Amino acid sequence: METSKEFIDKAFEVIEIAKNSGKIKKGVNEVTKVMEKGLAKLVVIAKDVNPPEVTMHIDPLGKEKGIPVVTVPSKEELGNTAGLQRPTAAVAVIQESTAKDLIKEIIKGLNK
Repeated sequence: METSKEFIDKAFEVIEIAKNSGKIKKGVNEVTKVMEKGLAKLVVIAKDVNPPEVTMHIDPLGKEKGIPVVTVPSKEELGNTAGLQRPTAAVAVIQESTAKDLIKEIIKGLNK
């Protein structure tokens, strides 16, 4: 599913806030684990992952578990936003801290 620039910006903002005052998990394996446990509040995946099979299970798992999944264009930008020196294919927000309302906005927008 293609995600609008507005949702991409909100998703990055949520990651920034959660990185500083909440809790995030980085990388496909860590993200998959917290999704399966139902702990993730929001998952952000990069579209430019090669091969795409690396992240293709995340969207269906999000639907199954009721976790919103936002797709962003760049793994480099996702990694930078998560505070990493390297690109990352996926980030999960576990404790959203003060970003609760932003996540609600993203969920409402994705459900339209």
